[in-house]
Amino acid sequence: MDDDLTKTIREDYDKLAEEYTRRIADELQHKPLDRALLDRFAEAVKGHGDVCDMGGGPGHVARYLHERGVPVVGLDISPGMLEQARKLNPDISFREGDMLSLDIPPESFAGITAFYAIVNIPSHWHRSVFQQMARVLKPDGLLFLAFHVGDEVLDENELWGHKISMKIVLLQPEEVRYDLEAEGFTVEEIIEREPYPEVEYPSRRAYIFARKAAPGREP
Repeated sequence: MDDDLTKTIREDYDKLAEEYTRRIADELQHKPLDRALLDRFAEAVKGHGDVCDMGGGPGHVARYLHERGVPVVGLDISPGMLEQARKLNPDISFREGDMLSLDIPPESFAGITAFYAIVNIPSHWHRSVFQQMARVLKPDGLLFLAFHVGDEVLDENELWGHKISMKIVLLQPEEVRYDLEAEGFTVEEIIEREPYPEVEYPSRRAYIFARKAAPGREP
């Protein structure tokens, strides 16, 4: 991905980190389906090794998994977001990282959560992201994605009083499925829901459970 775009994403989230945390860090208590799906993920990966929450911002997803007994590490591209995550969750490890170039040994994780982590990355780079995720997942490892549904790319120039240059990519689930399968994942389920009124941005949401093929198993 273009270095300027990576730099812009990092700087935008650094600007937004405090306000983003104030608004988002407790959002799961208002999202029953998200909690139920995270419970399902936690049960599937528990006992199989560490999990990485990628693009996790203030660490609310990592905290939810940690509270359910899942050993989890958080990863984000924004130092400002990581600072907030560490303040809120001193008992969880967080590290800086770029999903397009993960400085992580192969087969490190039993699972990956990525809640809206790909929405600022142009869709033609998604296969590269999924390739990196597959590399760091153990065989049979589970990926749990969440993203906005649509066909648009939204340009955000201001948010919560901060000037930014952020693109939000809305995606069609079948296109994401195609890219995941191209990188060796088996898509187990796609789930969609309408937005929760007065809780979140009014876009339709999609969730995908996808599993990295194990040796000897067809993807």
